[in-house]
Amino acid sequence: MAHINRKYIDKHWSVFIVRGAIAALFGLLILFGGSTNIEMVVSMISVFLLSLGVIDSVSALYNSTKKRGWINSIIDAAVDVVAALALLFFARADLVASLIIISVYTFVSGIIDILHGFISTVDPTDRFIRILAGICGCIMGAVILNAGNFEIMTFIRFFGVYMLIVGLTSAIYGVHNRAQNIEDKIARKQANKTKKR
Repeated sequence: MAHINRKYIDKHWSVFIVRGAIAALFGLLILFGGSTNIEMVVSMISVFLLSLGVIDSVSALYNSTKKRGWINSIIDAAVDVVAALALLFFARADLVASLIIISVYTFVSGIIDILHGFISTVDPTDRFIRILAGICGCIMGAVILNAGNFEIMTFIRFFGVYMLIVGLTSAIYGVHNRAQNIEDKIARKQANKTKKR
């Protein structure tokens, strides 16, 4: 197994589970909520992105005290908050601008996930999960951007599908890291027992 930064896993896995749960719930709400009022849906998306930005900001503040992983969280938070504010204040009434912002956000989030997977993730399973989420983000971002003449809610629902993917991959990432943490604690206990003998 690859070397894993145990301190990072120890405290950080819960952020991914919370983030994943929020993303999945939001994806389900977009897909099955039944709202056809595009302005309301765009407002919901902006509130959702702000909530992700808050989670990532809190994570960045915590990680900055531990001198690890905070830059990744700051980048994630900045992208979430900028997209949320752009939707909330500049594009809510402009459907084309809303689609462009949503598609750019999805594509950029995908690129960031891919970079996190290649640069800052050590464990092979975690790397695969981050890169898979990133590839899905890039594909969905391109699909939303090329909406063409289709009904606009169809492409908003693509964003809902992307949020389900983000939610699922984040939750898997968090659960996997939690399992690694438990395995590490057991291994340390066994090592301590062996030393005492």
